[in-house]
Amino acid sequence: MTLKGIGRPTISGSLTGDTIRVTAEDVVIEGLIVSDSGDSLLDQNAGIYIRPGAHRAVVRNCDLTYNLFGLWIEKANDVRIENNLITGKRDYRSPQRGNGIQLYNTTGARIIGNRISFVRDAIYVDVSHRAVFRGNRLHHSRYGTHYMNSYYNLWEDNDSWLNRGGLALMEVRDQVVRNNRAWGNSDHGIMLRTIQDAVVENNVVAGNARGFFIYDAEYNVLRGNLVVDNVVGVHLWAGSINNTVERNDFISNREQVRYVAARDSVWGGKHGNHWSNYLGWDRDGDGTGDVPYEANDVVDRLSWQHPMMKLLLASPAVQTLRMVGQQFPLLRAPSIVDPQPRMQPGHTNWRTWLGKYFPGAR
Repeated sequence: MTLKGIGRPTISGSLTGDTIRVTAEDVVIEGLIVSDSGDSLLDQNAGIYIRPGAHRAVVRNCDLTYNLFGLWIEKANDVRIENNLITGKRDYRSPQRGNGIQLYNTTGARIIGNRISFVRDAIYVDVSHRAVFRGNRLHHSRYGTHYMNSYYNLWEDNDSWLNRGGLALMEVRDQVVRNNRAWGNSDHGIMLRTIQDAVVENNVVAGNARGFFIYDAEYNVLRGNLVVDNVVGVHLWAGSINNTVERNDFISNREQVRYVAARDSVWGGKHGNHWSNYLGWDRDGDGTGDVPYEANDVVDRLSWQHPMMKLLLASPAVQTLRMVGQQFPLLRAPSIVDPQPRMQPGHTNWRTWLGKYFPGAR
């Protein structure tokens, strides 16, 4: 069955229940304005509710506006959601809104080219596997994307900006996250929490409070990412070890790495990263620094424990303490250590990402 709008007609739910409910397989909905669902979070009211068993549903080129959930997709496999404009009940407070696209217990979804804003989470992915998310534009939400308990998904060429968090990957494994842009988010650009066996590559993470927030992450690969002009480039915590971190550019972050651990962790063991605050030298001209880069020292650790100390960072006393800490290993703090830092960044366009902050953040 195909439900196709000619001249973009409007189907309104009159602020009650679901506006459209799909229960059959192979249904196509396109070219409609779908609006005014109910607002019951308990009943999961949606502009389009794709019910269990409605496999291979297609929703494309629609405007879904003033619905609690834009689309709720539950136990329906191989759905395609393409080129839709989704806006929520923007006059509601964030906890009272639904998500733009909600995937629950699905396999093989294709979420392509959608524009989503003013919802709780733009795309919420729960127990959904082998999906592709590509070319979506997500802003003014709590999280641009919120993953939970989902495996073997591809997140590619998406933009997440002016949210609280750009992308949150939680309790997942075997993800590929590449060629995305997360900028101007008030908390983090990309969160990697309790994640294993993922590849996170060639992303731009700019102007966030924290570029990457990495917590309880193991056996992942982070490479080729541009981490620029964040308050904290990477906040690394809670046993996040055995990760391969190489060929990334860390540029003009107020604090490159905030590392909380009892021992050093080596990044760039095979191919180093670029650090804009590296003060070493390259005497043989091979493009690699001759002395290792260390992200944190005793002054950094003290400033985390005593934030008011930041007022004195430029003082002679604090600079002397930093120099003494470098000379006497007993005062040295555990750090991220890059044994062969690259002298030049791999991203030549990094300057275009300067100044893209969350409004009022600085």
